[in-house]
Amino acid sequence: MRFNSLAFRLFASAAAWTLVVIPVTAILLISLYRTTLERNFDARLNVYMTSLVASSTVGGARQPQEPAPLGEPIFTIPFSGWYWQVKALDGSVRPLYVSDSLLDQQLNLPSQNGIPPDNSLTRSAYAQGPEGQRLRVLEREIRPAGPNSTPYSYAVAGDGAEIERDLSGFTRLLIAALGVLGLGLLAATYFQVRFGLSPLGNIRKDLAAIRSGQAEKLEGELPYEIRPLQQELNALIQSNREIVDRARTHVGNLAHALKTPLSVIANEARTHKGPLAEKVVEQAEVMRTQITHHLDRARVAARSSVIGDVTDVDQVLQGLKRALDRIHEERGLSLEVEAAPGLKFQGERQDFEEMVGNLLDNACKWATSQVKATARVAEGNKRFLVIIDDDGPGLTEEQRKRAVKRGQRLDESKPGSGLGLSIVADLAHLYKGRFELEPSPEGGLRAKLELPAA
Repeated sequence: MRFNSLAFRLFASAAAWTLVVIPVTAILLISLYRTTLERNFDARLNVYMTSLVASSTVGGARQPQEPAPLGEPIFTIPFSGWYWQVKALDGSVRPLYVSDSLLDQQLNLPSQNGIPPDNSLTRSAYAQGPEGQRLRVLEREIRPAGPNSTPYSYAVAGDGAEIERDLSGFTRLLIAALGVLGLGLLAATYFQVRFGLSPLGNIRKDLAAIRSGQAEKLEGELPYEIRPLQQELNALIQSNREIVDRARTHVGNLAHALKTPLSVIANEARTHKGPLAEKVVEQAEVMRTQITHHLDRARVAARSSVIGDVTDVDQVLQGLKRALDRIHEERGLSLEVEAAPGLKFQGERQDFEEMVGNLLDNACKWATSQVKATARVAEGNKRFLVIIDDDGPGLTEEQRKRAVKRGQRLDESKPGSGLGLSIVADLAHLYKGRFELEPSPEGGLRAKLELPAA
C-alpha cells in the first residue's frame, strides 16, 4: 500500500479515527465503572453507618451510647482497613468511641478536609488510614434530640484497595477486549478498502491489456459509480482511433495530391535541355524527398499514439534475416539474430521493420564477414534495446555524427540515398526512443536502438 494512494488515505483516516475513539471509550468506561464501584462501596458503608447510628442513639439520649458490635469481625481486627468512630463536633480532640480495629488511632475525616455534605449531611472521600491504607470514608453528622444538643460525627471507613482491585481487573479485561476490537476494526477496514477499490485495479489491468493490444475496450460489469468512467474511457479510445484513421486518410490524400504534380513537372522538365530544366528536375526531386520525409513523420507520429499496437520482435528479426541472407548469399556473410523470449515492441510492425531493416541492411553492406543483432530488455522492463554489430571499417566520431543527418552519404561506392539512418533516428524519436552509433567490439560499427516495450 503506497503512501500516496487512495487505499492508504482511506485506511489511514479510518485507523486514526479508530485509534482515537477506542482510547476515549476506554477512559469513559473505566471512569463510569469506578463511579459505580464507589457508589456500591458507599452503599455498603452506609449499611454499617445506619447500624452504628441506630445502636448508639437508643432512648433519645442527648449523648450517644457506646454502639453495639456491628457483627463484622473485620471491625475487631487491628488495622484491618475497616473502622468506625464517633466524635463530638464541639472541638474535642479525641473521639468518643472507636472500633477495636482502630485501637488508639482516629480517622482523617472528610469534614476536616473541606468536603461539603450532601442533602443528608453525608460526606464521602478517600483518606489515608493508620497503616497507610487508602480508605474510603463515609461521614454523617448526627444531632441528638433536644435543644442546644451537640452534633456528633459518625464515620465508617473501608479499605479502598477493594475498589482498586475490582477496577484493575475490569481495566485489564476492557483493554484486552478493546485491543482485540481495534485490531479487528483495522483488519476489517483494510479488507474493506481493498475490496471497495478492487474495481479500480481491474480498470488498470484492462487499460494495460488495451495498451498491449490484448483488448480493444474496457469490458466487464463495473460498480454503478465507476460505469461513467468506463463509458468515457471507451469513448476516448474510440475517438483516438477515429482521429488516427482520419489523419492517415489525410496523409495519403496529401501524398497523392502533391506527388502527382511533382512527377508531371519533373517529367516535363526532363523533355527539355538546358540549365533551367536540370534545375527544375533537381528541385522537384528535393521537394519529393522533403514531402516524403515530412509525410512519413506525420504518419508515424499519428501511429505512435495509437493505443494497442504491438509487434513481436523475434518474428521481425527472423523475417529480416531470411531476406538479407538471400540478398547477400554470394558474399558468404554470416548474419546472426537473437531476441529475448516474449519481447514485444509497443508500436506498428512496419515502423519497426523499417528501423531495424535499415540498420541491418546498412551493417550487411559494410560488414566484412559477419553481422550480429541482439534484442534484449532494458532496465525497468518498459524499454528494450536492439544492438547491431558489424566487423566492417567502422566510422570516426565525426562521421558517426554526420551519418544520421538526412541525405548524408559517406561513401558513394555503396548503393543508397543517404536517408536510411536519418529515417531510423526520426522514427526512434517519434516513438520516444533513442538511436546511437558507436564503435563495435567486433571492430566495425555498433548501432543501438532503444524503443518502448509492450
